[in-house]
Amino acid sequence: YGFYDECLRKYGSVNVWRYCTEVFDYLSLSALIEEKIFCVHGGLSPSITTLDQIRTIDRKQEIPHDGSMCDLMWSDPEDIDGWGLSPRGAGYLFGGDITLQFNQTNKIDLIARAHQLVMEGYKYMFNEQLVTVWSAPNYCYRCGNVAAILELDEHLNRSFKIFDAAPQESRGVPAKKPPPDYFL
Repeated sequence: YGFYDECLRKYGSVNVWRYCTEVFDYLSLSALIEEKIFCVHGGLSPSITTLDQIRTIDRKQEIPHDGSMCDLMWSDPEDIDGWGLSPRGAGYLFGGDITLQFNQTNKIDLIARAHQLVMEGYKYMFNEQLVTVWSAPNYCYRCGNVAAILELDEHLNRSFKIFDAAPQESRGVPAKKPPPDYFL
């Protein structure tokens, strides 16, 4: 979605992109906040029922095209029962029944995820068992959406900060500086 081209344009080399994608292969697949909020990029997997199963996945690799790691990255909630095939070609669609079962099995209150554009910045589903938080305003410079950040206080009470994209005139044009030596 433009990251490769942006790196090439800003730094005159694909090395920055290559190093970033290498680092991405070491980032955590998910996080657990106070044993109550499960944070993941995409969603759930039919081959994972417990958080302990996620802990056993060897993360130090590129995201495969299928399997549980792929599902955690690319699955999406949908108003269906059970599991469905994702139109994205990777991951699955999962319903409120799947979400409720996962949350009960793992004694969590919420799944917080980010993988789908939501025009309002965030969207609760399944009786607030899951929330999608989208933090890219005016996605791809053409969607016109607002963005959000989920904030939690010390008691895990939730609030959202909603924001718009910066106006075009305040973004400016990046300076044409030579790339730092360590990116070459």
